[in-house]
Amino acid sequence: MTILSESMAGKLSESFLQRNDAVDAASAIIAPVDGRSYVSGDRSVPLRRVTIPQMFADTVSRFGPREAAVFPQFGIRYTYYDLDREVDALASGFLSLGLGRGDRIGIWAPNRPEWLITQFATARIGLIMVNINPAYRLSELEYALNKVGCKALITAASFKKSDYIGMINELAPELRSCEPGALVAAKLPALKIVIRMGDEVSPGMFNFDEVTSIGGPAQQLRLDAITRDLDPDDPINIQFTSGTTGSPKGATLTHYNIVNNANFTARTMGFDETDRLCIPVPLYHCFGMVLGTLGCVTTGSAMIFPGEAFETTSTLNTVTAERCTALYGVPTMFVAMLDHPDFRKYDYSNLRTGVMAGAPCPIEIMRRVVSEMHMPEVTIGYGMTETSPLSFQSSIDDGLEDRVATVGRIHPHVEVKIIDESGHTVAVGEQGELCTRGYSVMRGYWNDDDKTGETIDSSGWMHTGDLATIDSRGYCRIVGRVKDMVIRGGENIYPREIEEFLYRNPKIAEVQVFGIPDEKFGEELGVWIVLHEGETATEDEIRSYCQGQIAHYKIPRYIRFKDELPMMVTGKPQKFVMRDAMIEELGLDPEG
Repeated sequence: MTILSESMAGKLSESFLQRNDAVDAASAIIAPVDGRSYVSGDRSVPLRRVTIPQMFADTVSRFGPREAAVFPQFGIRYTYYDLDREVDALASGFLSLGLGRGDRIGIWAPNRPEWLITQFATARIGLIMVNINPAYRLSELEYALNKVGCKALITAASFKKSDYIGMINELAPELRSCEPGALVAAKLPALKIVIRMGDEVSPGMFNFDEVTSIGGPAQQLRLDAITRDLDPDDPINIQFTSGTTGSPKGATLTHYNIVNNANFTARTMGFDETDRLCIPVPLYHCFGMVLGTLGCVTTGSAMIFPGEAFETTSTLNTVTAERCTALYGVPTMFVAMLDHPDFRKYDYSNLRTGVMAGAPCPIEIMRRVVSEMHMPEVTIGYGMTETSPLSFQSSIDDGLEDRVATVGRIHPHVEVKIIDESGHTVAVGEQGELCTRGYSVMRGYWNDDDKTGETIDSSGWMHTGDLATIDSRGYCRIVGRVKDMVIRGGENIYPREIEEFLYRNPKIAEVQVFGIPDEKFGEELGVWIVLHEGETATEDEIRSYCQGQIAHYKIPRYIRFKDELPMMVTGKPQKFVMRDAMIEELGLDPEG
């Protein structure tokens, strides 16, 4: 990859030197100044007007021989030079298949080397990569491909219980009788090209390795000119939101969105080229592909992938064997690692930092992560897909209480305000809906102006739907979701408040509180609890624990103990699944 002139590369290289910057914008103290819940991030370090391939080329030019990515499960290790060659080979193959700037190409796979190569190869020539959840089934896949008009799809053959090839053939039986690249499918009218991973041959599909070898010199020579013509504001990635209410929406992100968010996240942790980040979180989500892969590329750090998906033993093995200095995960992942029966035999001495996000972290878990996993500089992050993703992050030297009770301070170049139901900014410490504005806000939902307009107002504020407070120091606390609020007999109840209280119980490992329809009160509270291994408890014991500690109407009526909670692939709990299961168990009317 040779897209940068010598002078331009020099200027970019200077801007990418981070750990020793005189001004660390990511940890600058930003607090409200006028008594209102409004904060604006530090702007002393400028935003980067670069595309993903420009950033990648700069990193390759500076750190080419250093290790870029490791996939122990596949026995693969790439230096940045190696990864650069793989990316260009695939990008050239895409050009040979007739794919060009602005075309949408879906990727449906767990964490594999092909995923990483695809991420940077699509960006190299301006293709819009569409992240498809590895857990999707037929109707969800059909919806996603058609919603954004994917012209091509890259897929794994299978993963766990998912037969991806079988599902694609069921949706597009025409594959069995067409030439690769010439699909005409009744149910998937935009889809023309299917590329499968693995060595087996499937009718109507290209093999991934085949595509990387068909580009040839003519296509390779086109790459730099195409890259130079790209704009940082071009859409480059579509990520579908969870779709817990209605159909998933395709959040459309630009180079500018995600390059800068990745950069400031890495800055906050003090990353440089010596860091080695363990990434067990999914690549299809912002956590993996923005904060993970892009974050590493902004600094020349190494990306270490312990497996196709999170698995406790493989993650701990990888942390030890690869001398990882940083680790990403949601709290449930850290709980699983801490509770591993052989936890003590692993070596955590190289760890120092990372990001924990996706759900509240109990303080006892944070204490153990800091002390027993040797991660004194672990940070907490808050954000959403639509904001690229992080808006808040704790600093590496925040106290334990601030790391678990808050989500830290505002990110650079981002504005946040907390508003009431009338849209007015509330006073410091008061609760309301969190709204954010700045470079990180998505372009919008793909092909859905109505939903975009409902979410981003005329002044550019993204209405998150999260209930939050901002204190006088600028720390933000997320207290729940607007839609999660339970109204019991006229009392507004925020489940997160009850969850945080229950997490104080040393027997409780995981807990989720949710509303259940009730004829008398409108709604009642239900709770699902996962106990720590070896612990036992009863419903009456949990009620007694709550008595006198929280208001009587906040004590859950329905208490159930579970071996595990239903989670999205990202680690977020699926309250709607719990609610539906309880409604069915109790024989209730779901409409109340």
